[in-house]
Amino acid sequence: MIAVYARQSVDREDSISTDSQIEACEYEIRGAEYRRYIDKGYSGKNTDRPRFKELVVDIKKGEISKVIVYRLDRISRSILDFANMMVLFSKYQVEFVSSTEKFDTSTPMGRAMLNICMVFAQLERETIQQRVTDAYYSRSEKGFYMGGRVPYGFRLKESFINGKRTKTYIPDQKEADQIRLIYHLYSDPSTSYGDIISYFQEYGITCRGKPWERARIADHLKNPIYVQANLDVYEFFQQQGTIIESPQEDFIGTNGCYYYKGRDTNNRKLSELKDNRLVLAPHEGFIPSDIWLKCRIKCLQNKQIQPARKAVNTWLAGLIKCGNCHYALTFKKYNTRRSRYLLCSHKLNSKACKGAGTIYADEFEAMIYQEMMKKLEEFPILVKEDAPVLENPKAAELRIELNKIGQEIESLMDKVALANETLMAFINRRIEDLAAKQEKLEHELAGYALNRADDNRLNQIHDYLSKWDKITLDDKRKVANSLIEVIYATSENVDIHWKI
Repeated sequence: MIAVYARQSVDREDSISTDSQIEACEYEIRGAEYRRYIDKGYSGKNTDRPRFKELVVDIKKGEISKVIVYRLDRISRSILDFANMMVLFSKYQVEFVSSTEKFDTSTPMGRAMLNICMVFAQLERETIQQRVTDAYYSRSEKGFYMGGRVPYGFRLKESFINGKRTKTYIPDQKEADQIRLIYHLYSDPSTSYGDIISYFQEYGITCRGKPWERARIADHLKNPIYVQANLDVYEFFQQQGTIIESPQEDFIGTNGCYYYKGRDTNNRKLSELKDNRLVLAPHEGFIPSDIWLKCRIKCLQNKQIQPARKAVNTWLAGLIKCGNCHYALTFKKYNTRRSRYLLCSHKLNSKACKGAGTIYADEFEAMIYQEMMKKLEEFPILVKEDAPVLENPKAAELRIELNKIGQEIESLMDKVALANETLMAFINRRIEDLAAKQEKLEHELAGYALNRADDNRLNQIHDYLSKWDKITLDDKRKVANSLIEVIYATSENVDIHWKI
């Protein structure tokens, strides 16, 4: 069956009527039967037209073998839509004829014209795509709101950036409190996603009316939109290979961050930090940088370590290692005067280590407790809860300068492969000068070294240590995990690696 399609936007004296279009197309039909498809009052800028849609349905049913129009722009004014139609016609072996332009895909010239149109359609598609991409990245780099679902913990408000209307985030108090709670709970080394979900279920806490899920909690913990981004956050993303669009001088510990897929990456997930993009956002974050980093680093390690197990026999479980082979020391109990011992698991399992010697668990725990008390004495001034820990401005300047020196050294190293003898001599001298300056700045920065421990956490730990004999074994283990990274021990030597 032959189909004749006619379209007229509006009834005007200077516009050709659908009847006139049909009459002109009947010449191409030469007396054969045909089916009319007429759209009146519809623009040709898109294909959202009822009778045109019916035509497409009939083509897909195999009922149409040829489509005839008065002129090409009657069926479409968009070359992209026209190209898509040609793909459809080709797929269902439908000929296309424009009666006034002599555009007939049943002839070699008609097919050649089709190919030319397809080339320009591809060019237009790619040009539009590039323009959209360029506009997207240009606006995102300036901190404009780029749409999408509003992150949990925020709501939108109208705003202006550089005189242009946009939207920014402001905290939603109830939701923001839940996000703070998630970070507070997960910052404990022993807390898992499942523990948070159990806590929320126990207290009836939901996410916009729905139960919290592991994946959603993980997404929120990885999202820098909540962080009060300072130089520590800048350096974390820099070390992970993230492309940071905002200058490091702007990372002053107030604003959150937008995080986007990298411009030149293919099929890269946002969960992968390398080559994705970070931009300082115009809104203020509400999660302190040290808490956010503690949780984010813990998320990175989730695939590499197993969740901490509950201590049963000693609060040092998981922390203490053999000083010789670095395998775990395991708890053993014997019917002797000193019944509790810590023994090298490697020696017990394979005899491959000479062991850590005789370590009495009770005496060793008492000694580690005293060492924790001594360690806390190094932090006599504890700030009040919620008081921000501010970095010395001079220390911030030094860290920025060190970052710039490091970037310049990397840039010089990249030029080594193509350098001639003269340029190589210059590179060597410059790197030597930069290295000397770097060493001097690092020494100066050491004088401004910050205590990066969570002071609120130290207050809690001090409270726990003061009533050590009254708290549970699990609480003791949590305190030890907060202070200690690992302990390497033998009967003759103890090496404690602290987290603070």
